[in-house]
Amino acid sequence: MAGSKATTAAATRCEGAIPILRVRSLQVSIDYYVQMLGFEIDWHAPGVIASVSRDNAAIMLCEGDQGNPGTWLWIGVDDSAALFEEYTAKGATMRLPPTNYPWACEIHVEDPDHHVLRFGSEPKQDRPYAAWVAWYRISPPHGPAPGGASPETDRA
Repeated sequence: MAGSKATTAAATRCEGAIPILRVRSLQVSIDYYVQMLGFEIDWHAPGVIASVSRDNAAIMLCEGDQGNPGTWLWIGVDDSAALFEEYTAKGATMRLPPTNYPWACEIHVEDPDHHVLRFGSEPKQDRPYAAWVAWYRISPPHGPAPGGASPETDRA
């Protein structure tokens, strides 16, 4: 039996994972992801659900269903600092400028429903690593950080 279970598991290949985010207004979210974040519409069922993607990263947006605001997503990129410049120029809601951690150099972007997209590229070996942004744990997802903490004051 164990042999057949292993054979079945090896034959069933996962293709990938696509997060589904609950949004208040599908059209507002689509506009934000396309105009601000450079995603393209893959398909769209108006008023219900849509899939948007940028290169190999896809996200489904579902109006009023399937999930809660404030979900966090990780998206690997080639250059998070260049993406920060692109998004800042377009007026995207930035929560964290390029910050070097041992696992990645990250930026954080917030969408209209307070979902946070963590875009990360390889860590910068020639720069010190920052401490984790502790105020994320204690502040509301879209409110000010307590005590004036910010990515700039929390960085090592």
